[in-house]
Amino acid sequence: MWATRIIAIRHGETAWNAEARLQGQLDIPLNAVGRRQAATLAEALRDEGLVAVFASDLGRAWDTAGALAGPLGLPLAAERDLRERSFGVLEGLTRQQIDRDSPALARRWHSREPDFAPAGAESLRLFQARCLAAVERLAAAHAGQAIALVSHGGVLDCLYRAATRVALDAPRSWQLGNAAINRLLYTAQGLTLVGWGDIAHLDGLALDEDGAR
Repeated sequence: MWATRIIAIRHGETAWNAEARLQGQLDIPLNAVGRRQAATLAEALRDEGLVAVFASDLGRAWDTAGALAGPLGLPLAAERDLRERSFGVLEGLTRQQIDRDSPALARRWHSREPDFAPAGAESLRLFQARCLAAVERLAAAHAGQAIALVSHGGVLDCLYRAATRVALDAPRSWQLGNAAINRLLYTAQGLTLVGWGDIAHLDGLALDEDGAR
């Protein structure tokens, strides 16, 4: 049976990650820590046998991917469907601001209703369908090979749920660290989890999605 090995990586840290501020599809750059995190990836993945790197076209993911692909001489391609979920009117706000100013919306947001979408945002269901379709397309095109995907916390959350058959509305108990290395397999039966949240290369530099180091 053929299988595609996938190395899935969240982009390096940004100032908004450190503030637990929702970025969504706003193009927030890496901060100094994020650039240092990205610079560790090539050495950490040198022996993985990667043949290509694919990345969200948002700068924080694209620059992280470039720090991996460049030193290893790997082709790098942008994939718009690997972008973070659009958070609509919530983009730019901290979780504390949302809880304080829009408690009714915050309750629905925190409960992870699959079909709920604040104004201008994607629902979780549509977001998951978008990013999983992109990952499956890329994986199927590289059967028997190893590829890296550099994306965002929300996308990696969808990959973890798909690989472990966890529902969209289930609370999250796994980490989504900046520049953490996550390993999956893709076959005709779908995604399987191999390893998650490897931050040994980061020497304590990783942040979780909620801003906890």
